[in-house]
Amino acid sequence: MHVLILQNTKEGGKRLFEKISDGEGRKRTSSTCSNESLNVGGTPVTPRRISWRQRIFLRVASPMNKSPSAMQQQDGLDTNELLPLSPLAPPMEEESLVIFVSDDNDPEKAEEGKKSEELRSLWRKAIHQQILLLRMEKENQKLEASRDELQSRKIKLDYEEVGVCQKEVLITWDKKLLNCRTKIRCDMEDIHTSLKEGVPKSRRGEIWQFLALQYRLRHRLPNKQQPRDTSYKELLKQLTAQQHAILVDLGRTFPTHPYFSAQLGAGQLSLFNLLKAYSLLDKEVGYCQGISFVAGVLLLHMSEEQAFEMLKFLMYDLGFRKQYRPDMMSLQIQMYQLSRLLHDYHRDLYNHLEENEISPSLYAAPWFLTLFASQFPLGFVARVFDIIFLQGTEVIFKVALSLLSNQEALIMECENFENIVEFLKSTLPDMNSSEMEKLITQVFEMDISKQLHAYEVEYHVLQDELQESSYTCEESEPMEKLERANSQLKRQNMDLLEKLQIAHAKIQTLESNLENLLTRETKMRSLIRTLEQEKMAYQKAVEQIRKLLPADALANCEPLLRDFNCNPNSKAKTGNKP
Repeated sequence: MHVLILQNTKEGGKRLFEKISDGEGRKRTSSTCSNESLNVGGTPVTPRRISWRQRIFLRVASPMNKSPSAMQQQDGLDTNELLPLSPLAPPMEEESLVIFVSDDNDPEKAEEGKKSEELRSLWRKAIHQQILLLRMEKENQKLEASRDELQSRKIKLDYEEVGVCQKEVLITWDKKLLNCRTKIRCDMEDIHTSLKEGVPKSRRGEIWQFLALQYRLRHRLPNKQQPRDTSYKELLKQLTAQQHAILVDLGRTFPTHPYFSAQLGAGQLSLFNLLKAYSLLDKEVGYCQGISFVAGVLLLHMSEEQAFEMLKFLMYDLGFRKQYRPDMMSLQIQMYQLSRLLHDYHRDLYNHLEENEISPSLYAAPWFLTLFASQFPLGFVARVFDIIFLQGTEVIFKVALSLLSNQEALIMECENFENIVEFLKSTLPDMNSSEMEKLITQVFEMDISKQLHAYEVEYHVLQDELQESSYTCEESEPMEKLERANSQLKRQNMDLLEKLQIAHAKIQTLESNLENLLTRETKMRSLIRTLEQEKMAYQKAVEQIRKLLPADALANCEPLLRDFNCNPNSKAKTGNKP
């Protein structure tokens, strides 16, 4: 005879004892779980000090008799950590319960099996609900991470947009972004029109990546100019010699923006990683102060790895890295080009700046090195980046020229060096929304690519002349011969440049013709497939007709059907003859 005894314990739970009547006289505690004993009704034995997670588990596994308030007073835990009791709690008896179970053939053994099965069922239910709790915790963690990401994104995009983006424009950009995933070429005029109408702030990072993809589909960077194929994560594992310079500039990059203002916060750490990775990728450029602002603008609209890819696109594909080289030769050429633009199109303003000895390097160098991000509002900078991703480096000249021409009257009123410099550095960037929209419209409508190319050639010619004039020659005749040869070479150079421009125009025309031919080829292929399907359908119809016609009628129609099968287009061909 087996005896099962339920006995109350001091802790408020109950123990299950099994007593064997065949003389062994031993008593043991029956446990059905790894850390808690269960009675016949499924009540767990709780220790004096348990965590709130264990409390939840115990209540789910087997509901307890005591109320939450009693348990809180006993364990001294915070009420905010406890969850309500499970509704599955059965009524509990306070007296010890003794159940006598007979041997193999005893009718009460079946009842014991039922009790045991109930315990197993409760235990399975407890395990299942514990798994659900774990899943709920994971989901809560995901929700918290998503909430943090949304909050971070809201902080990043904390700037006032230039212009209002209509719903129709949002729908248009959504359709275009689908092509970004499929890598399909889009019409550049259509993209130009959509970009002019506006860019939604929430999708700006995706649109920049779309514009970069469209550029790469049309322009392939030569192998010698391509960056090393090293992943962003691999670069972060390495050490850079530019670390000190990068750390110093972290606090100077967008110091008033909430995402970058916290010292060594999430924004500054992401910016450090991005600048470190690029300094390791581009050994020649390394790190330059202006790059931090460009990288910061990218980080406000996308993740670190995406910003790294877009920084590579700006530097290598669009060619901005030339202005950050140690010799600064490209920046000098840019300053000369800007001066020539002012000289040719705004002569009075150019003369006024020259009279006060104000060179473009005093006010325009930060514009070019930071792409206007260091001094101008972020909403305006974002619109400038929109056009840069579409048109490239010449956008900086367009914006600079528009800024100076729109404020020409106020600049002319400044009478000395200090007033002009103060106006250009402080007053000029402080524009209202309507002024910024007007300037962006001017930039979209301006075309100065030919002038910039001519000024660059002019700069190199002048540089060669200055280098030649620095050398003295004792004999006059060889010098004259060299000058004549040099003048001839210059004329040849100018002729070649003109031919090069004509060739570029032809190449663009041929590319557009090629796109049209490819489109026509695609249409013709689809038409051919349609005709082939129709042919197959006709042949099947003929076969069915053969089966349905009697033999004599089939014999009369056989030549016609044979001609149809051999040359189904013969009739069409004969009909086309004059």
